[in-house]
Formats: sequence, C-alpha cells, structure tokens
Amino acid sequence: MRDLTMTSPGARDTARALPQWMRMYFYGMHGVTLDILLSSARHFQDHTDPKLLGFSSPYLCVAHSITHLLLEKVFLQKRCFHGRALVFHLVFYPSLYICLQILIGNLVTCTENIRVVSITQLVVHYTLALYFSHIFHERVSRLRWQKNTVSLRSSRAHGLPGLARFVFFGMHGFLDEVVFTSVFNLFEKEDRTLKGHTSLWSFLMYGSCSFVVEKLYLHLHFRRGWRTWQRLPIYICFIYAWEFSWGLALRQLGACSWDYSHYPLNFMGLVTLLYLPGWVCLSLYQDVLSNILMRVVCDDDDDDEEETDRLHAGPGKKGI
Repeated sequence: MRDLTMTSPGARDTARALPQWMRMYFYGMHGVTLDILLSSARHFQDHTDPKLLGFSSPYLCVAHSITHLLLEKVFLQKRCFHGRALVFHLVFYPSLYICLQILIGNLVTCTENIRVVSITQLVVHYTLALYFSHIFHERVSRLRWQKNTVSLRSSRAHGLPGLARFVFFGMHGFLDEVVFTSVFNLFEKEDRTLKGHTSLWSFLMYGSCSFVVEKLYLHLHFRRGWRTWQRLPIYICFIYAWEFSWGLALRQLGACSWDYSHYPLNFMGLVTLLYLPGWVCLSLYQDVLSNILMRVVCDDDDDDEEETDRLHAGPGKKGI
C-alpha cells in the first residue's frame, strides 16, 4: 500500500494538514470508540457477558468531534506555556478536558439534576486527558493530506501503515453499528436518545473485513481495471462469508451479539439477505474511504513543530 501513497520531496510541498472535516470525522469515530470501550468494560464487570456490548450515540459522536476540535486548538496554543510544560500537560489541559466531558455527560442525559461524577470517573477522564495531550494530538499532527494520490519514493512521508488502517476501519465499524442500532431503536422503540450499541468483537470483525476489501479494491480496480459493478459481487460474497464465519465462531463462545433467526431469508440466524441493501451501500462507501486514506500520509519528521502549527493555522498565518 505504501507504493500508492508515498510522496516525493517536491510533492511533499503540496501536502498540508488534514482538512477540518476529516479531523472532526476522525475525532467523532475515536470518541465513539472510547465510549464503547469504557461502557463495555462496565457492562462486563456487571454482567460478565462474553458479548462485550458497549454503548454510544450519534449525539455523542458530534459532541466528541466538536470537543476535540476545541482541544486541538488548545493543544496548538501550548507555546503559551513555554517553560511550563508540566502545567499544561498535567493541570490545564486535563482540567479543560474533564470539564468538557462532565458538560457533555449532563447535556446528553438531559436530566434536570446535575449528574454526580465519581472519583473513578475523574481518574478515567484524567488518564484520557494525559493520553490526548501526550500521544493522540502528537500523532494526529503528523498526518498530512495530499491533493493528489501519487506513487513516489520519499523517505520522509509515508502512507498510513497497515495497523493504522486496520484501527481506522475498526473504529468506523463501531460508528456504523452505533448509527444503525440507534436509528433502528428510534423507529422500533421511539427512543429519541438515539442510544446505539455494538460489541468489542465488531472492532476485529469490521477492521479485518474492511482491510481485506480494501486490498481487493486496490487489486481489482487499479491492476485489473474492474468497474464498480464488477467488483461489487466480490465484495458482497466476501462480506457475507466473513460475517457468517465470525458469527459461527462467536456463537461457540456464547459471544455472538446478533441473531437473525426471526428475519426472512436468513441462514442459521447468522446472515440474512434482508440486509443486502445495507451491505451494498457500505461496500460502495468502502471504496470512497479507501480513496480518502490513500491521500493521507504520515510525516516522519518529529522536529517540524513550527510547520505543524502553520499548517493547522491555514494559509497566510504563522500560528493559531
């Protein structure tokens, strides 16, 4: 995959920071993933359920996007704390993050009473704040967006490695299932909170499936020249085989989180043709995501902080 996304020294000049819409998209997925991880851990602790169910909602996705866009701006302003890095990373940034999370929690629950935050929740929020200020934003700031996908030979900028793509697709699978189940609950149960759920197993299932489908896209489209209508049946057959295989294996462990036995056109309750239109739409969207990821490169130069600030600031500015 690297050979499709590398940049030359000349092409690197056209690379810029990820567009704001893409950063918000990524922040929303990442926030939903954290929601699911934390809620799944609590659910497993209470019920010891091997299905490892976790919960989030589209509302929280939007809230995470806006929150982390704000925190990104704060992170890029950390030069104001020059010589006081300890204050920024251990006091100011965590405090702002915790306040925003408490505010989001109270807005989403829509209760008249302010929700009480336990000591455990504060510890979790503080730990996440350290993760964001020490690791997350540093990694995201190295990502660059290219106007054109080219095949070149640079040693400074590389396409996203396979592990990063797998994680991206896994998080996107979480988001897909949360949106689908929340919309289903809205029409089936009139649940206007749009609370959706998924399983931690879905991360592995979606991540691996999308990773292979992307490889199929690159081979069939760029090397074989197949059109969309030719590739689509291959995608669908693979997706159904993948869902059935994972469902069969998880069922043996009592960890399968879906059962289509009450749906028409199902096979062993693990797959159903009723969802064929949805899989077709996701397959087509998968090609779109693959094209987007091919334009994202990772800058390996760790000493280019001024350039990072300038790129995030936009053209004609020296910083935020």
